Amino acid sequence: MSIAARLTASRFLARLWQQDVVRRIVLLLALALIWEAAARWQDNDLLLPGCLQTARALIDGMRNGDLPQKIAVSLAVLIKGYALGVIFALILTSVAVASRLGSELLASLCAMFNPLPAIALLPVALLWFGLGERSLIFVLVHSVLWSLALSTSAGFLGVPPTLRMVGRNYGLRGVRYVALILIPAALPAILSGLKIGWAFAWRTLIAAELVFGASSGQGGLGWYIFLNRNELYTDRVFAGLVVVILIGLLVESLIFRSLERLTVRRWGMQQ
Repeated sequence: MSIAARLTASRFLARLWQQDVVRRIVLLLALALIWEAAARWQDNDLLLPGCLQTARALIDGMRNGDLPQKIAVSLAVLIKGYALGVIFALILTSVAVASRLGSELLASLCAMFNPLPAIALLPVALLWFGLGERSLIFVLVHSVLWSLALSTSAGFLGVPPTLRMVGRNYGLRGVRYVALILIPAALPAILSGLKIGWAFAWRTLIAAELVFGASSGQGGLGWYIFLNRNELYTDRVFAGLVVVILIGLLVESLIFRSLERLTVRRWGMQQ
C-alpha cells in the first residue's frame, strides 16, 4: 500500500472514530467480548450465560412474541406515569414561581418526598389502588415528580433578571410568562430533570413489576425477568436485562439527545 493510500485510510479512520455512534458500538462490542470470555471462564450457564447464549434467548423471545408483548406493556404504563409526573411537576413549579407561599410549599414537599424511594410506596399503592396498573402509575409519578420539580425550579431561579424584566415589560403574566420566558430560558435544567426523571421512572417500573407487575393479568419486562428467574432460565433473565438496557440507550440517544440538539445546542445554550 502506498504512503498516500495509508494516509487516506488513516484520515478516514480518524474521522470515523470522531462519530459518537461508532465509538459507542466499539465500546459495546468490547464489553460483549469481555462478557463472553468471563462466561466461558466461569463455565456455568446457570450463573452466567454467555453473550451469544443470551443473544439467542433474546432472538427467540422476539420471534415468539413474548418479549415484544412485555415491552409494550411496560412502555404503555411508563408513558402514562411519566407524562403525569411531568405535568404535576410543571404545575408545582409554576405555582412556586407565582408566590412565596408556593415556593415554600414546593421546597417543603421536595424535602419530604424526594428522599423517599418510590418502591417504598408500593404498600401504600396497594392499599389505595389495589393490584394493577394504577398502582404502578402512582409510584412512577412519585419517581418523576420531585426530581423534575427540583431541576425545573433551579432552572427558573437561574433565569437572568433581564429576561424576567423583558417578560414583565411585554405584559406577560401567569401561564404565558412561564411558557414564553421561564421555560425557554431554563430549558437546559428542565431537560436534565426530564432525563433524571426518565431514569428513575424506568428503574422504578422494572422493580415494581418484579413485585406485582402481572397482577392485572399481564406483566411487563420486570415480570418476565422474575418468572424466568424462578424457572432458572438464566439466559432469558439476561435477555430481559439486555432489553431494559437497550431501551434506556435508545431513549437517551434518540429522544433526549435529539431534543438537546434541536433546542439548547442549536440556540447556543449548551456545548
